[in-house]
Amino acid sequence: MKQTISFVTLGVSDLDKSRRFYKALGWIESSGSKAEVAFFHVGSIAFALFGRDSLADDANVSPEGSGFPGFSLAHNVASEVDVDATLLEAVTAGGKLIRHAEKTSWGGLRGYFADPDGFLWEVCYNPYFPLDEEGFLHLPK
Repeated sequence: MKQTISFVTLGVSDLDKSRRFYKALGWIESSGSKAEVAFFHVGSIAFALFGRDSLADDANVSPEGSGFPGFSLAHNVASEVDVDATLLEAVTAGGKLIRHAEKTSWGGLRGYFADPDGFLWEVCYNPYFPLDEEGFLHLPK
């Protein structure tokens, strides 16, 4: 299998609410979206919002689940100042602050917010993985 991710799809409880949340963060919804699914272009991959029950049905699994989902999404920023600004932007848009920005043991700064469905987002400044001119992270080879 080729090492790539094409989509990240979140199964959300209220598609309209989640759609409004991500738009409030300044994300631009694709014209390819439909009433039952929202698509956003996020760099080299696509981000999608789909009703939780519909996504579970599509995958032929139970929609039940609770607690920590075992993963987080991350948004790296260009500076330490941007970490606080991004966390504030998410909370203003309707997200919940989970962890204030704090220095890390490895020299970066990070904090966490949750979107309306509780999906965790890390906002991180990592001085060892700088962003390119378009704001994309490139890991060392």
